[in-house]
Amino acid sequence: MKPFYNRFRYYHVNQEVKEMTKFLLWVLLLLLCWPLALLAIILYPIVWLLLLPFRLIGIAVDGVFELIKAVITLPARILGGAKKN
Repeated sequence: MKPFYNRFRYYHVNQEVKEMTKFLLWVLLLLLCWPLALLAIILYPIVWLLLLPFRLIGIAVDGVFELIKAVITLPARILGGAKKN
């Protein structure tokens, strides 16, 4: 198992790479087709707001499934079932 700080550093670097890739793709789109790039930058927040309720529903459903899993596996964990890492 890797130490916590190594995993955090990898996540941070991976996140920076994703953000830089998004930025470079947007610049490429701006150079090749600037009206489409401007439309994308205007529509992105609107689409994000429209999809927000679906994300919230997904979080709630995931929470319900985790609760059901916890209730079902509770007897095994109380009796000392196999430990997960």
